[in-house]
Amino acid sequence: MAILKKIINRFRTYKPAYIIYNFFHRRELQHNKHLYKKLHIHKPVYWTVSSEDFSNLPQHSPWLDEPDSREKILKDSQFIKMPADLQQKILHWIDKGFMIWENFLTEHEADLLNEEIDTLTTQKKIAPLENGKIMFAHKQSAFINKIISDERIMQLLAFIFQQPVIPFQTINFIKGSQQRAHSDSVHMTTYPLGYLAASWFALEDIDAFNGPLFYYPGSHKLPYVLSPQFDKSANSLKLNENSNSDYENSIQSVIEKHQLVKEDFHAKKGDLFLWHANLIHGGNAILDPSRTRKSMVVHYFAKDVIKYHEISKRPALLNGEI
Repeated sequence: MAILKKIINRFRTYKPAYIIYNFFHRRELQHNKHLYKKLHIHKPVYWTVSSEDFSNLPQHSPWLDEPDSREKILKDSQFIKMPADLQQKILHWIDKGFMIWENFLTEHEADLLNEEIDTLTTQKKIAPLENGKIMFAHKQSAFINKIISDERIMQLLAFIFQQPVIPFQTINFIKGSQQRAHSDSVHMTTYPLGYLAASWFALEDIDAFNGPLFYYPGSHKLPYVLSPQFDKSANSLKLNENSNSDYENSIQSVIEKHQLVKEDFHAKKGDLFLWHANLIHGGNAILDPSRTRKSMVVHYFAKDVIKYHEISKRPALLNGEI
């Protein structure tokens, strides 16, 4: 089995393997087609894609990423009508790159979500990967879909991006991820940059001992770290097998260079942490191995942008994943 997994992983580093797979799933890539045409990108939607394909095109940041966004938003008629606490959350997003929404889910809703994951696992409809992540559980559950499509999130993100959003991916965790510092924008990327957001639902109380989320406030304002900055060994046929660790090493250098200050999120069950595509974050070490850290991450793409995966040079499949 170990040898087979090694062969599969090696096979996945060859770009033609993804191109062939994408060709047979090209219906799930049509979301990019009209934008390729509009931007004069002369390649099939199932072909490899990276930031280098857009290097000669102008970048248009989301309006809340612009230098004058605070002045603009304070005059915005929709913003003015919002409750004061939500206004503060959005202003915090502009300044720090995230917002915390306490008690977003009730304890009962969080319990039901945990029960749903347990049931789907027992029914073998989902299963943890080797790293413990449970991917795309929402594809098997109307209840999870209801949670991730909550009107409060959808309307808030539509306001942030000034266009509708699409829930693309769910990741459920039983234990803390212990993932090194990273930005989601290298794994789920958009052109123009920045049209991705993520939410993190605490499905139990989380403290210093069961691997809390950590993040670096304000890091979303730094330049995006993309393939040209860290991926030197990839070529036209093969991906860099060490691209993920090379990328994380680059992010660590950014943290040290800018002397970023780390914060931890000690959450209560039901709390929601919502963050910017370029916020640097990760998972702390699990100090008590007996503890779980049940949580769910959801990634949302803005609707009318090119969607792809910078680190693996793949277009994003909206209704499936390899």
